[in-house]
Amino acid sequence: MYLDKQQRREKIRDCLPRVLCVAITAMYLCFIFSNSLDNAEASSQKSGVVTKVIQTVVDVVSPGSTVQEGLIRKIGHFTEFALLGMLLMLCVRIYTNRYLQNIFVPLFVSLAAGVTDEMIQLTSNGRSSEVRDVVIDFSGAILGIIICILCVILYNHVTSKKNA
Repeated sequence: MYLDKQQRREKIRDCLPRVLCVAITAMYLCFIFSNSLDNAEASSQKSGVVTKVIQTVVDVVSPGSTVQEGLIRKIGHFTEFALLGMLLMLCVRIYTNRYLQNIFVPLFVSLAAGVTDEMIQLTSNGRSSEVRDVVIDFSGAILGIIICILCVILYNHVTSKKNA
């Protein structure tokens, strides 16, 4: 089938958001997995930097309070996977208007990503794998999915009022 120039442009315009969303999500997943490849020392060093920055903010807000590096690591995992959940749900929404009927896709992928992330950590020197971390990761993804759904519902509500 031969497409003229205008038809090709329309096809690209329709496909580009889908391709970009999947590509960004895949790159983000690679980022998550690359963090798990760090050995214990490198991972602790990264966490230490983040903890110091957060401690500086906490010192301003609540002098004398201390921030636990372990807690920062868990919050980091939760937040990392919340963003993954949002990206996955956005991908589903871009492909279909029936995003609620297809919610199992981002749920399954985020759970599989959490399990894979922990399995990767087993291959890194000095790192361990915990079921608790998979639960934290998956909980973050669920929150991200819920946030994305609420944003889509709000967007649909606002645009339907504008068009009415």
